[in-house]
Amino acid sequence: MQIYNTLTKRKEEFVPSNPPVVTFYMCGPTVYDFFHIGNGRSFAMADIIRRYLSYKGYDVKFVMNLTDIDDRIINQSIKEKTSVAAVSGKYTEAFFDDISRLGINKATEYPKATNHVDDMIKLIKELEDRGYAYNIDGNVFYDVSKFEEYGKLSGKNISELNSGARVEVDVSKKNPLDFALWKKAKSGEPSWDSPWGKGRPGWHLECSVMSMKHLGETIDLHGGGSDLIFPHHENEIAQSEAVTSKPFVKYWIHFGFLNINNEKMSKSLGNFFTVRDILKKYSAQTIRLLFCQTHYAKPIDFSDDILDAAEKGAAKIQNFVDDCFVNIDRKSEDGIVPDFDFQTYYNSFEAAMDDDFNTPQAVAGIFDFIRDVNKIVPADESVDALFFEKVKTFMEKTAGDVLGIVDFGRINDPKFPSLEKDLIQLLI
Repeated sequence: MQIYNTLTKRKEEFVPSNPPVVTFYMCGPTVYDFFHIGNGRSFAMADIIRRYLSYKGYDVKFVMNLTDIDDRIINQSIKEKTSVAAVSGKYTEAFFDDISRLGINKATEYPKATNHVDDMIKLIKELEDRGYAYNIDGNVFYDVSKFEEYGKLSGKNISELNSGARVEVDVSKKNPLDFALWKKAKSGEPSWDSPWGKGRPGWHLECSVMSMKHLGETIDLHGGGSDLIFPHHENEIAQSEAVTSKPFVKYWIHFGFLNINNEKMSKSLGNFFTVRDILKKYSAQTIRLLFCQTHYAKPIDFSDDILDAAEKGAAKIQNFVDDCFVNIDRKSEDGIVPDFDFQTYYNSFEAAMDDDFNTPQAVAGIFDFIRDVNKIVPADESVDALFFEKVKTFMEKTAGDVLGIVDFGRINDPKFPSLEKDLIQLLI
């Protein structure tokens, strides 16, 4: 299996540190609003990668953090005229509801930032003791000049970087690129006691602490959107490796943007659609198929047209599976079993997914499978049910268990055989 590693800028053979266990950390949501379809793409593709690793026989320990204390949550609480806890609670519940509807399997753990503040304080103290952090009037900053490899993930040269939109500007810092590890408490905001006075942790610190706490000092996979490469993931590396002197992550995976009119979809630009709104019109299988038809690292130009096209593709897959179940019921057990090489299609699917999770090629292989099965079935009406059992198994293992682009749940619903199967039979 080959994975493109953002850190080394090339494809590398995937060799986990402690097989068959694979440790996988994914940057989760900041729970201040409903997540948009661009976030949904990252969450869904991470889910597919995790599912495929399980398909390959790995025992995946998958951790996704929940940032439940942040400037955006505080601002939203002011906007909604309620508490920070109420805002984070409301949108955490909405997050779990939306990922469930999108067919995303639950993570092994969902650590919350507010449950790990003591661990964060401990890490800041270690960084301070080692000379990587400095305190200015209750605000603690990371001194990026002390970490010689700063910029190795993003490829940015520290001497050429200027403070930009995603870099905090503070005249009290030694360097514009230095980032906050601990923020001094402001009136009316949640705060915790610390050696530097009351305050709260910085965003970048949270992921370092929670990933190491739940997965160890070196993890196999770390995923997130491409916009997180700098400064968030760069800062995670600097914080973590400064304390452990070990590689923080073996393989970095980053997911491409969803664009609207050639602009990245984002809440700051106001050009976003929430997952829950799109799910009112399109099925989870349609949305997941849309994501699968583009490689995870490439951008998608989002529109109703491509959603409608994906809807047609998802319907074709679902109808094929529905028909398969009907054929299992109606075909005799003494019919012929066509000479059909199922292993060829399994090999094709695995070859695609082993090549840096090439879901477009994997989906193409599934459509080839559907086409070739349909060529065989009409040739003889007495096809043995065993053949359709093998067809169902292939679709379950690939399109269902890994990609999540077909709904087997509705077929297994007790109501399905009595009504929908009769209708399908009539149409056949």
